[in-house]
Amino acid sequence: MPINLIFTQSDLPPSKLGGIQWPRRQVRTEPLSSRQRVDGYPAVFFMNVLLIYPEFPDTFWSFKHALKFTGQKALAPPLGLLTIAAMLPPEWPKRLVDMNIRKVSEEDVAWADYAFISAMIVQRESARQAIAQCKKAGVKVVAGGPLFTSEYENFEEVDHFVLNEAEVTLSLFLADLEQGCAKRVYSTTEFADMCKSPIPLWKLADLNQYTMMSIQFSRGCPHDCEFCNVIALFGKRPRHKSVSQIISELDSLYHGQKWRRGIFFVDDNLIGDKRYFKNELLPALIEWQQDKGQIPFNTQVSINLADDEQLMNMMHEAGFDIVFIGIETPDENSLDECGKTQNKNRDLIKDVKRIQQAGLQVQGGFVIGFDSDKPTIFQQQIDFIQESGIVTAMVGLLIALPNTRLYERLRREGRLLDEMSGDNVLASTNVVTVMDSKILVEGYVSLMNYIYAPTNYYQRVRTFLENFKAPEVKVPFKFGHILTVLHSIFLLGFVDEGRLQYWKLLLWTLFHRPKLLSDAILFTIYGYHFRKVCTLQVFQK
Repeated sequence: MPINLIFTQSDLPPSKLGGIQWPRRQVRTEPLSSRQRVDGYPAVFFMNVLLIYPEFPDTFWSFKHALKFTGQKALAPPLGLLTIAAMLPPEWPKRLVDMNIRKVSEEDVAWADYAFISAMIVQRESARQAIAQCKKAGVKVVAGGPLFTSEYENFEEVDHFVLNEAEVTLSLFLADLEQGCAKRVYSTTEFADMCKSPIPLWKLADLNQYTMMSIQFSRGCPHDCEFCNVIALFGKRPRHKSVSQIISELDSLYHGQKWRRGIFFVDDNLIGDKRYFKNELLPALIEWQQDKGQIPFNTQVSINLADDEQLMNMMHEAGFDIVFIGIETPDENSLDECGKTQNKNRDLIKDVKRIQQAGLQVQGGFVIGFDSDKPTIFQQQIDFIQESGIVTAMVGLLIALPNTRLYERLRREGRLLDEMSGDNVLASTNVVTVMDSKILVEGYVSLMNYIYAPTNYYQRVRTFLENFKAPEVKVPFKFGHILTVLHSIFLLGFVDEGRLQYWKLLLWTLFHRPKLLSDAILFTIYGYHFRKVCTLQVFQK
């Protein structure tokens, strides 16, 4: 469809806007004052904007094999791009292509004037493909997000980079673009005022294709782990939206989009500002759930959640049923080495079980390859994971991310290897480790093989179910759930190698924890995905 570009009266020829060529568009010029505005934005020109979210490879958190049971194609829509869309001039036509749902078509790029691409490191290869497709079609590319903020120098073909937090840098780019003098790189050390962040433009996404939705309350973390890039990206002082903003976003999903499934608070540490979260946001979430009673929340927190029983109970009452926690390692020397002080001098297993008993499933992140790690670390990690009942245990080799203290230290020491993939469960690292690399990789593969073998995995599920307080907020049973259960019974109960353990778990749950039967079935599906990922990724050394 042709697009009209409306120019101010100037010496610019109708085929250009500040040196930007528009050969594929029908252009018309009209006498129009630069002060004239459309919906609050200068009516200088209109652009078709294609928002592209690259595909995730088959990784631990992609849940691609689990999604085959539910009929959805991806875990959650791209929150960052939907927020960017809400910041763009409202009159600009916008189209979202989540490459986890479908490929970018020729018609998409023929329609677009500009393509906005956001990605994480693990999406690097798919991002390159999308950029190449756009450039081949003559479409200008604007890129942002963690991947490009970390390594924009490696993407020479991108026309403009809008880096760091878009609430700060996007408006600068748009203002320059309007004046025809857009620079190639927009970056800042300034942190955004999250109270100015808009409600994401949910309507651009086909929500039926996703299992959950994402919203963000805060950015930043008070902790400073050596290997983590959260401080570099978002700062040490947590910043947050107002309570009214979060309630408005939830209302826009519940009432506006008729969303009834789970919602993930993507904050790197939701309790980073514990006082505000506990005293302001949680009471509002509890009140919001009163006439809903069916929207489960999950998020990421630090282990000190276990120290506050009232906070855990309030989270349970508000509908939270899953928290991801960076456990990292049970070895005190390694915790000290990486600056994970909040995990030191604690009984981590007791902490995990205390959180589980409050009705919050703990998903755990673990790291192997610290300088302090000895060959005994593999069995230590196995014992911890099995005893704690952390069903979803993401164990990865130490990776040095750009802009972290670890990266800078290892760079000075000459211990950095090639570009990392960003995949949490590949048997590879970009770090020259103190432990012999052969011992490290073999030990890691053996560990992953053990914890996701059907017998050990199903035993861990049972350990968790024995200790877990069933959540009060449950998703209503729907027809689609019947199909998911039947699929799991056929594949996992009759075809899969762990079919005997599958039936043992379900029968045990039916007689001992019947309220958690749906959770048990869900865990069997997760386990199938994790075993597939281990087979396809971890063991490809």
